[in-house]
Amino acid sequence: MTPNLTFMPDDVVPQGAIGDAQDVASADRSVAVAGTDILTVRNLSKIFGPKPERAAEMVRQGLGRNEIFERTGNMVAVNDVSLNVRAGEIFVIMGLSGSGKSTLVRLLNRLIEPTSGQVILEGRDIAPMSTEELRDVRRKKMAMVFQSFALLPNRTVLDNISYGLEVAGIKKAERYEIARTALTRVGLGSYEKLLPGELSGGMQQRVGLARALAVNPSVLLMDEAFSALDPLIRFEMQTELLRLQKEEQRTIVFISHDIEEAVKIGGRIGIMKDGCLIQVGTPAELIQSPADDYVRDFFRHVDVSRFLKASSLLTNVGRELISCDVGAPAERYLNQLIDSGAECGYVCDEAGQYQGCVTPASLHKAAARSVREALLRDVRAVSLDADLHELATIALDQEHDVPVTDASGKLAGVVSCRAILKQVMERRAA
Repeated sequence: MTPNLTFMPDDVVPQGAIGDAQDVASADRSVAVAGTDILTVRNLSKIFGPKPERAAEMVRQGLGRNEIFERTGNMVAVNDVSLNVRAGEIFVIMGLSGSGKSTLVRLLNRLIEPTSGQVILEGRDIAPMSTEELRDVRRKKMAMVFQSFALLPNRTVLDNISYGLEVAGIKKAERYEIARTALTRVGLGSYEKLLPGELSGGMQQRVGLARALAVNPSVLLMDEAFSALDPLIRFEMQTELLRLQKEEQRTIVFISHDIEEAVKIGGRIGIMKDGCLIQVGTPAELIQSPADDYVRDFFRHVDVSRFLKASSLLTNVGRELISCDVGAPAERYLNQLIDSGAECGYVCDEAGQYQGCVTPASLHKAAARSVREALLRDVRAVSLDADLHELATIALDQEHDVPVTDASGKLAGVVSCRAILKQVMERRAA
């Protein structure tokens, strides 16, 4: 008997592809501009049980999930969910057991048929698709990795990864080339001849991930893919996923019940409860502005200070910005800073590169000397990724707001010491 694969149970093959190897590796995956919506969900619902229309009417009347189940025997697993997933992001759907998150991810590729609503992938609604069209989408556009590894035990690592390509009729040399590339991506390039039983759990999950990457999908669905792993291996797999994401900018929908995991890997997080989507936002947005106590409670026992970044606490620099030749006389900019009413000014050179911080006093002291001589030596700048711990340490040591620079060295804005201390106090109060 053929074991289950970590892909579509109704397709038998793990989302392989149809056509030659080049189609699989590149042309089959539509190129979407990063930040644009690649997957849109509109009013998606799933009600299990007989005559779901009765339960749907009760939902419209405002009855709760448990009451509907008691009256009808129908379970409202997903209730009127709408969301969008942007190209190149990791979108995490999380919630407690029974919240509907795993049902939702299976609705995205019609492993479970929706009761109502739309799932639009790259502009096409998958609901009216024929079986053949849907199979083609699963093979080429939307790969899936489940929690269980379920690799073929009698096949080598390389053959496991290339199995779907083999079924799709791709020649051996071509499919092996694709499989080896995917294997190298997950750091197992030297393990291709081993059998799954000779690998650790973490390695087996890497093989499952490589099998999904081999078909180069537009969207990768991962249903609690790391939850069966030991904590250390799980941490390594999360780090590996982030490394791959940094290199390739894939679109990933990741299901998790672990808030630490969600915050670590998610660009945005959707939190579910009783089949409903309660809130969607970046980790910082959810931490700073939770929609209700349910969302707030997720973060109650998590050290969120390492997830609050300078980028989420940033304010723009207005009249305090001094753009100048740092070799020019300091006194030339003294009146500009005084007129701004700011206690300090942030100096950028003519190319926009951040140079440092000045005050009216330091400009006055430097006078005829250069602006460079007026720069304060004890004001530290941080990157956009600086966390609350680092910001708090700096805020305690300096009296001025903390400048923040982007990857190119340009001034992105400042984080006020007041905002930093407010966040620290809120964390302690929680």
